[in-house]
Amino acid sequence: MGIITLTTDFGAGDHYAGVMKGVVAGINPSAAVIDITHGIEAYNIAEAAFRLRASYGYFPEGAVHVAVVDPGVGSPRKAIAAEAGGYLFVGPDNGVFSMIFDKSGVDRMVEITNPAFMLPSVSTTFHGRDIFAPAAAHLSKGAALEDLGNRLSAYEKLDIPRPLDGGDAVTGRAIYADGFGNLVTNIPGSVITEGARIGAGDMIMDGLSVSYADGKEGELIALVGSSGFLEISLNRGSAFELFGRLPEVKVLKGQGAGRGRRS
Repeated sequence: MGIITLTTDFGAGDHYAGVMKGVVAGINPSAAVIDITHGIEAYNIAEAAFRLRASYGYFPEGAVHVAVVDPGVGSPRKAIAAEAGGYLFVGPDNGVFSMIFDKSGVDRMVEITNPAFMLPSVSTTFHGRDIFAPAAAHLSKGAALEDLGNRLSAYEKLDIPRPLDGGDAVTGRAIYADGFGNLVTNIPGSVITEGARIGAGDMIMDGLSVSYADGKEGELIALVGSSGFLEISLNRGSAFELFGRLPEVKVLKGQGAGRGRRS
């Protein structure tokens, strides 16, 4: 049967995601095609990388994860297919898979060059339709990875800012806002110690909340989200709208005097 997931920045209003599903159905009508999201901010490879890292492992091993956030489509960037951690990945070699590959390692990787696994006519503007969807469909039917093209030994790494530990504070930043306006940061929850304060922009929060419902309505809170990274949330509101941007975020060592207060 096969499972194929789609993660793109196509949005809900255009036909692009539906066309990719049509291509898959023409090659493997038994495949289960599951949308992770088509709501990635346009061209935001870092957001796609974070969302994929948070999602891919909840599917059965052998699932084919397709990502099309591809501002370099039509350029010399490679189209790749890879096996990593028991899953298959298909998409542009622009770093969109690098958080997963860095975490689990890459077992095998190829550049997709074999025309037999593409549509007969390949455009310079829609590789999701012409290369990635057909390659994923063939893999879901049992095609060997090596049939798609020649082996690769290296992949593009995404230049995602890493949090910096300055001794008295760990400094990171919000990478993206989800649909509720929660700000997802690049700071792993594991670095936050008991008694730490969280700074976002000019706001200070003492300690971590357990859930989005903690605090009073309109209160700014910090918590470790389901992805394992620190998030900044506004109870019954949008933290992104409150700040109007993706702010710098700090984990300050020591104890303060109140949540959601201005510094």
